[in-house]
Amino acid sequence: MTERKRIIVGVAGGIAAYKAATLVRQLTEAGHSVRVVPTESALRFIGAATFEALSGNPVHTGVWDDVHEVPHVRIGQEADLVVVAPATADLLARAVAGRADDLLTATLLTARCPVLFAPAMHTEMWFHPATVDNVATLRRRGAVVLEPASGRLTGADTGAGRLPEAEEISTLAQLLLDRGDALPYDLAGVRVLVSAGGTRETIDPVRFIGNRSSGKQGFAMARVMAQRGADVTLIAGNTAGLIDPAGVDVVHIGSAAQLSDAVSKHAPDAHVLVMAAAVADFRPTQVEANKIKKSADPNAAAPIIELTRTDDVLAGAVRARTDGQLPNMRAIVGFAAETGDANGDVLFHARAKLQRKGCDLLVVNAVGENRAFEVDNNDGWLLAADGAESALEHGSKTLMASRIVDAIVAFLQSGGG
Repeated sequence: MTERKRIIVGVAGGIAAYKAATLVRQLTEAGHSVRVVPTESALRFIGAATFEALSGNPVHTGVWDDVHEVPHVRIGQEADLVVVAPATADLLARAVAGRADDLLTATLLTARCPVLFAPAMHTEMWFHPATVDNVATLRRRGAVVLEPASGRLTGADTGAGRLPEAEEISTLAQLLLDRGDALPYDLAGVRVLVSAGGTRETIDPVRFIGNRSSGKQGFAMARVMAQRGADVTLIAGNTAGLIDPAGVDVVHIGSAAQLSDAVSKHAPDAHVLVMAAAVADFRPTQVEANKIKKSADPNAAAPIIELTRTDDVLAGAVRARTDGQLPNMRAIVGFAAETGDANGDVLFHARAKLQRKGCDLLVVNAVGENRAFEVDNNDGWLLAADGAESALEHGSKTLMASRIVDAIVAFLQSGGG
């Protein structure tokens, strides 16, 4: 059960204000106490009654309502988290200037909790030097300013500046609550390549060899690293139902061979490789052009499918770096889903895999029913090539991703890469 926190959702006056209603619903359904503080402009797009119904709390915009409760000071002081979605160019500028001419900006001045801005504006506004400077200032002061998504904007325009989906904002809001501090912006200038999801190896036009990977952990890695400033490319296998992370370039693939080709293409430019994908170890030697039919004879033998090993993409990347083919690569992180057996426990097999693969860090998950695959929470261990080992405590996959990224940043800063 999520611990009940007090969250302020600020809503600025942009067309994306309608998405804030979904965000409020998600945060309240997660068990939090939510109060919406819109600007006057925001109420031109969506009415106060909507926010009051969804949050169960009154909605005001000015500092003159309920003056005896001193809301322009109290709301910010008592908050565990402030989320502004959408955060328009005007709202960002007013926050930087320290304006306090309405209830939302006054709340931002008095809040001492983590503050999360989710920008939404036209591409030209997002890239204007004034906005760039304002975002940099807010980040330097400790606020978290999300990278916006790219896509359809108002009218026929498309580009960067689209408000991330409510699910992504609420996920990152929960991460800040779980961490208890701001998300560092410490990967600016770092190019990262992340793989996620399972591969599918075709048997015939109907069937394939696959695995239970949902891609959630790899997507969480890409999302967290992008929001910490990295330039992220995500190679996504079969990840049905997942939202492409905002601020991330996504390359969709299907098979292990396609994943290998994509890694080979993008790895030379990357500083960090995170291989979270569950890559099939084997593929059918021959792919049937037609569906394999089941015989009408119940005594007929089942067809035999001959298998061939697929390329070890992680080990191949390590070899390529050793051979000087990846001159920019500073850290290679592998993932291992393990079970114990008669020869040893999960960590025994993980240590052997780390030595065999030769990567810098290895994230290990013990798998089983409702563990690791197809669930929202995760735990495990982080093993390093220098012999260091640490437990990754149970929590959301986004929180686990944040802890892993903390370790990657420490590895980079130590000169380990």
